[in-house]
Amino acid sequence: MSTTSQVTTFSDLYTDLQNRVRVTTGVSATETQAKRYINTALVDVHVGTDYVFPWTERRAFLTTKAPYSTGTLSVAAGSTTLTGSGTLWNTANTYGQNNMRVGSKLTIAGATDIYRVPAVSSDTAATLETRYVASSDASAEDYIAFEDEYALASDFLRPIDFALFSTDWNIPLLDRGEFRRLHTRANISGRPRVATVLDLSYSGSTTPVRKVRFYPYPDQTYVIPYSYVTANLAVTSAGVEQFNLSSDTDEPMMPIRYRHVIVLHALKNWYRDKRDDVRSQEVAQEYAALMERMVSDHDMGTHNRARIQPVTGMYHGHAARPYTKRGGTRYSLNNRFDSFLR
Repeated sequence: MSTTSQVTTFSDLYTDLQNRVRVTTGVSATETQAKRYINTALVDVHVGTDYVFPWTERRAFLTTKAPYSTGTLSVAAGSTTLTGSGTLWNTANTYGQNNMRVGSKLTIAGATDIYRVPAVSSDTAATLETRYVASSDASAEDYIAFEDEYALASDFLRPIDFALFSTDWNIPLLDRGEFRRLHTRANISGRPRVATVLDLSYSGSTTPVRKVRFYPYPDQTYVIPYSYVTANLAVTSAGVEQFNLSSDTDEPMMPIRYRHVIVLHALKNWYRDKRDDVRSQEVAQEYAALMERMVSDHDMGTHNRARIQPVTGMYHGHAARPYTKRGGTRYSLNNRFDSFLR
């Protein structure tokens, strides 16, 4: 680390932290502790405010899947085994999507029950998540396989706009409770009108499973753009984004001019944990002041503070008609802006 330049890399950050608390550098246990404080601070700096930092904004696209109903299927009452006839469930369509995929939903013979498909083993064999409930077996029945849930970007943390999932498509984003209350059943198809974000069960790893659910379920293939806040806050020297700082040459995504704020947050926690409350409070005040300056120091077009703008349409509408005895009004744009003259 240069003794004169702004802190830049992970090595700069945790070394600067150790220097500020006046501990010996190069000690493995102390260095590990300093690294942990820096990574904790990196996250806290970003989640400690409602402001969306421009460097955490990302844009992605998801491709919906058209419903599939080719052929017929058979399933015995009380069974979970599906057998298709004339079906191509495990074959990809034009867009590289298998005609019926794991997680697809299914209606059989026009019934109102909706089943989930946890496994598709071939073009003519699949499995239901729950047993088929009916008074008799389904033999060579029509069906509809559809999808209303779609995976989000792997680094999706939260939407940028909690009112709209896709501004391009004007798809409102509802909270989960309201979505369930208004759209209890995925019973119709069409262009998606509303959406909600779901956290699903873990599958094969500790990575959270987050999906978006649409209503109605898509009636054809659409490409839907959406914006979100990334969970990745660090980048390697090779330009690979990741959640934490790991190697010495890794860097925070935060612009270099702000990175010393991370050290201040880590320093505050270090003093707090060492029971040095006076120094912790002093650093906390400095950190809070710098965070306020950082939020206020924005690039053109990236700030999201509310602005008050008067509605002047009524004034101009009246001004367009000259004053006469039959009506009409004039207005003033000087210090009597709100004064109507007759």
